Amino acid sequence: MIMVMLVTTFLMVPIMLLVWRSHWSLVILFTALSLVVEIPYFSAVVRKIDQGGWVPLVSAGAFLIIMYVWHYGTLKRYEFEMHSKVSMAWILGLGPSLGLVRVPGMGLVYTELASGVPHIFSHFITNLPAIHSTLVFVCVKYLPVYTVPPDERFLVKRIGPKNFHMFRCVARYGYKDIHKKDDDFEQMLFNSLMLFVRLESMMEEYTDSDEYSTRELNQAGNANPRINGINAGSNMDLSYTSHDSIIQVQSPNHTGNSQVMLSGQTYQTVGDEIAFLNACREAGVVHILGNTIIRARRDSGLLKKIAINYLYAFLRKICRENSVIFNVPHESLLNVGQVFYV
Repeated sequence: MIMVMLVTTFLMVPIMLLVWRSHWSLVILFTALSLVVEIPYFSAVVRKIDQGGWVPLVSAGAFLIIMYVWHYGTLKRYEFEMHSKVSMAWILGLGPSLGLVRVPGMGLVYTELASGVPHIFSHFITNLPAIHSTLVFVCVKYLPVYTVPPDERFLVKRIGPKNFHMFRCVARYGYKDIHKKDDDFEQMLFNSLMLFVRLESMMEEYTDSDEYSTRELNQAGNANPRINGINAGSNMDLSYTSHDSIIQVQSPNHTGNSQVMLSGQTYQTVGDEIAFLNACREAGVVHILGNTIIRARRDSGLLKKIAINYLYAFLRKICRENSVIFNVPHESLLNVGQVFYV
């Protein structure tokens, strides 16, 4: 307990200086008053180690080891996904069919990456001969804010040419928001896709690129009187910056029937693409979750093998699965597993 108090006191110093920007005199006063109470308490505990004071120290050490192993394993999993994500050149080389049979339906691929195509996608299409007609890479991120307004929750962009029918959706939540993967979430995500298609067609008269930045959309939206009731901007700073531009999507307020050019196809209206997305959703929505398992290499040390192959594997086993966190119905759940060595 006293160790927790000491660590909390020392961690409060950079928070007061960097986050709260408190005056240095107030920081010194807070630290001094806290240490006046905690140091005598810590000294009393140290003197009685042989009389039972070792119990809280051993407990603290055990929890420290567990937290370190969990952090190490989670970090290695994320680094693997970051370094092994699929390049856009590889996606474009597959063609509109992605080299496979595109079956009716909509696939929601959950990933921790806010940019790029996750490695689970290439692993999936390498082992299965078919993929859904529409793919949406869903990334759920919790931001260090109290709450995220519903009209600022989704960031949407298109991956590849239009006839690939691939999208990315970043769902942002605050630490007080409760995320449930239910029909409301699916409906909000689907509405965001619809609005993105309409908004994208309106922006094509300003740029020939398939990707649009938030700043360009803000400038074009303010200059274009045709965009009524749609605010493409956001009052919140975007935390995800990369070559993949992300568009802020809010509640749709109007419909459009502008002409768009599908890559490799003839001219088609926005209504046709929206009808295609509706048909894919009615054909069925499948939730694809990745299950990355890490193992220690054969030449790793004994401690690393015990930590990764046994302790971290046990913590992963008793931890809640993503399907439970997202409340995904089992009848539409597809788990894709892969093993890599650290």
